[in-house]
Amino acid sequence: MRRYLRVVGLCLACGFCSLLYAFSQLAVSLEEGAAGGRRPQAAAISSWLADGGRGPGRGAGSAGFGRPGRYSLKAQPTEKMHLAVVACGERLEETVTMLKSALIFSIKPLQVHIFAEDQLHDSFKDRLDSWSFLQRFNYTLYPITFPSDSAVEWKKLFKPCASQRLFLPLILKEVDSLLYVDTDILFLRPVDDIWSLLKKFNSTQIAAMAPEHEEPRIGWYNRFARHPYYGKTGVNSGVMLMNMTRMRRKYFKNDMTTARLQWGDILMPLLKKYKLNITWGDQDLLNIMFFHNPESLFVFPCQWNYRPDHCIYGSNCREAEEEGVFILHGNRGVYHDDKQPAFRAMYEALRNCSFEDDAVRSLLKPLELELQKTVHTYCGKTYKIFIKQLTKSIRSRYDTPPKER
Repeated sequence: MRRYLRVVGLCLACGFCSLLYAFSQLAVSLEEGAAGGRRPQAAAISSWLADGGRGPGRGAGSAGFGRPGRYSLKAQPTEKMHLAVVACGERLEETVTMLKSALIFSIKPLQVHIFAEDQLHDSFKDRLDSWSFLQRFNYTLYPITFPSDSAVEWKKLFKPCASQRLFLPLILKEVDSLLYVDTDILFLRPVDDIWSLLKKFNSTQIAAMAPEHEEPRIGWYNRFARHPYYGKTGVNSGVMLMNMTRMRRKYFKNDMTTARLQWGDILMPLLKKYKLNITWGDQDLLNIMFFHNPESLFVFPCQWNYRPDHCIYGSNCREAEEEGVFILHGNRGVYHDDKQPAFRAMYEALRNCSFEDDAVRSLLKPLELELQKTVHTYCGKTYKIFIKQLTKSIRSRYDTPPKER
């Protein structure tokens, strides 16, 4: 009898200890959750900045991943997607509209890295902090940063801030993978979908871009370039998906030395050799790199980077014709002039759209009416491909009951 009593007592003691441990873990998780919201700017750039770059931004802001007081013991860690953009000059509104399009449809948490001129930081914070009700958005502001010994040369390349993207693998050292986009991008389907292409990389691929042209007869690189370029028509770097861990580790073949060079060592020699022969700045340098290392590039279809060139002389993006445009790229300022009214109509619709579910649902009808007014242009004649995927994204994200999303 005493033996049974000892066993029962031991079981009760073990159960009590397990209960205490469970409560202690719950307390820790609640404290961590309550500490959410604003996060200090990442210190990942510090070691590179110490070699000649500038200091961290004047401030960093975030809209927390969860509303205060909401906790779930069943919640599992969710993969975070990283999105980067570089904004200078009059690009604030374009950047905010791009981010809005990303957040309207995306599912996983989104960490945004915004590299901007100092005078834009306060404006970004004012706009983005008003999105604090969003549960899956976090952002960090950085200054425009180049190595001090060559900053002047990099700033003069193509546009004042354009070449910043080349240094992202060296600045964001703690980030494994990243999607870089230009400010004039509009997401018409979740960022999650292009992010999933990372899983399709083979063992040698480190980045993904779309071809610069589908039709060689109107291609720029194959007709005018005075330097090597990738493939038949080159690639466009306005939408660039990167496995930056692989980029930092890789030794690149090149035409400057027999030795292979790492990412941080190849940029300046490339610029010195080709600066008098390149027109599109950093994009040209990327084309040269992947010309010598074609096995390292994953090429995704034109519907992931759809530009006026795909319709200005008639439709030439077959994938977009079949499935619709996934990512719209309004380069050459077409969102702000009357040269391509179909692109401008898309931009204005998303710029004026709010995050309210009803506002997103009611986006399509007035947008289609505006697009119908553009059928006198080549791009307007194919306006249905502009809203084909957008319609699916809205129905999937906003017409599905919350529990099924």
